[in-house]
Amino acid sequence: MNREDVQLGDVQETLLIPLYGRARDAKARKPILGDATSVELVAQIDYDFTKFTGPSLAGSVLRTAMFDAWVREFLDQHPAGTVIELGAGLNNRSSRLDNGTAHWFDLDLPDTMALRRKFFDDSERTTMIAGSVLDTDWFEQVAATGGPYFFVSEAVLLYLGEAEVRTVIEQIAAGFPGHRMSFDTGGRAMMNNQDRNAVFKALPARMTWICDDPHDLEAWGLRLLDSRTFATPQPGLADNWPWRYKYGMPIMARLVPPVIKSYKLNLFDLPG
Repeated sequence: MNREDVQLGDVQETLLIPLYGRARDAKARKPILGDATSVELVAQIDYDFTKFTGPSLAGSVLRTAMFDAWVREFLDQHPAGTVIELGAGLNNRSSRLDNGTAHWFDLDLPDTMALRRKFFDDSERTTMIAGSVLDTDWFEQVAATGGPYFFVSEAVLLYLGEAEVRTVIEQIAAGFPGHRMSFDTGGRAMMNNQDRNAVFKALPARMTWICDDPHDLEAWGLRLLDSRTFATPQPGLADNWPWRYKYGMPIMARLVPPVIKSYKLNLFDLPG
């Protein structure tokens, strides 16, 4: 079998970390996501995934599960709504959570989208867009569905500077006022320990945007609806998690609070 070569920028290459995390999870005795597609993708990509080790692999799976929960909640309330994945990478949330009526847009940079298109296709309700979160030229295409809209950005904004993050949020808020957005934030304790993280030792990219308290973002006009850590997932979500995560994360949060509590997953209402 011919395997697909990977030609990605430094930051874009980080998308292979959660892909490998989901593939490992799918092979586990008690998977969290059970994402069999990720196993197929890893087998088809010519890349040394084994260089990724450490707890961040499992963390990427927990993160995806928690973002999935908010997307499910949105679709329960708005079955024909539109979900926009900002920095989709090789995540297949659109097929994993599709309800048969929602619209999905997967946005990522051209090199990532070229790789993504080798494995995924557009459909009547799913559209891939090659573009940047810093641009607005894709807004019109998304707006044509009529909404309501849910923007989800998983491990993407962290690699931008604060001014760029604010630009992204303000542009989306201006284009889609009053809709909903979820993204993660990292505090100083997390950012200062990147070089000790096993997965980052294998890659040159580093996260740059420091946000110790997501409540501070309300000064940008956002309204914080929910903010969680791996130790405080949405009610009921961890019921079927392996015990080492279900009970281990709360214990870790008490023993080494800066490590667990400085990384947050957040749900916001956009102003307007």
